[in-house]
Amino acid sequence: MNLVIDIGNTAAKIAVFDETKLVEVFYENNHSLDGLHKITQKYPLQKGAIASVVTLTDDICSQLEKLGIRMLHVNSSTPVPITNSYKTPHTLGVDRLAAVVAANELMPGRDLLVIDAGTCITYDFIDAKGEYKGGNISPGLHMRLNALHEFTDKLPLVSQEGDIPYWGDTTETAIRAGVIHGVSREIEGYIRQTEERHPSLFVVLTGGDGEFFETNKKSTILVDKYLVLKGLNRILNYNDTLS
Repeated sequence: MNLVIDIGNTAAKIAVFDETKLVEVFYENNHSLDGLHKITQKYPLQKGAIASVVTLTDDICSQLEKLGIRMLHVNSSTPVPITNSYKTPHTLGVDRLAAVVAANELMPGRDLLVIDAGTCITYDFIDAKGEYKGGNISPGLHMRLNALHEFTDKLPLVSQEGDIPYWGDTTETAIRAGVIHGVSREIEGYIRQTEERHPSLFVVLTGGDGEFFETNKKSTILVDKYLVLKGLNRILNYNDTLS
């Protein structure tokens, strides 16, 4: 079985795969992986992959060494089963790369727009030939809500949970609706403009905040919150065939 670890800006996700089948997902603090020991007791792990957008703590590095399995540290030099045309691959987040790898595996031979709505919102394009062309990065929901509070004198910190009217009738609903509707229009705009360039476009949506956004293109959208984990597992299996 495969162990896949995705450490993001706000949390860590740990998944167990039986070859290509996702078996179970665990959530951990991104500064410690205290649940690793229990996972190794529960499953007969054979190999693993880890990707992180933050610097690994000494505690995590120590726990990984104790696993006793071969771990692939996914980075810009790791072989992947797609063509990467990013001009600065060493600066490309491994989460973005893993997401397009998974999308290409799920929908091969299609022009794909991969949208990851998490701490940041990323928009990445991979064409029908499996060539990753690049993408854009935008602030996520929490980042926008925090910014309105941090960079103003009087605006309150508002949760994304709550009423989302078309027009806010209190400062709280005005902020929440402004941010969420704004992101929704941004996403719709990316989809519409990319479709103009690639009429057969298919959209893959992932990330913790993906549920907040709906578009009128539901027939051409696949929602998969475990896309990055699946991509890392695909990269792990791909590298296993090269060894």
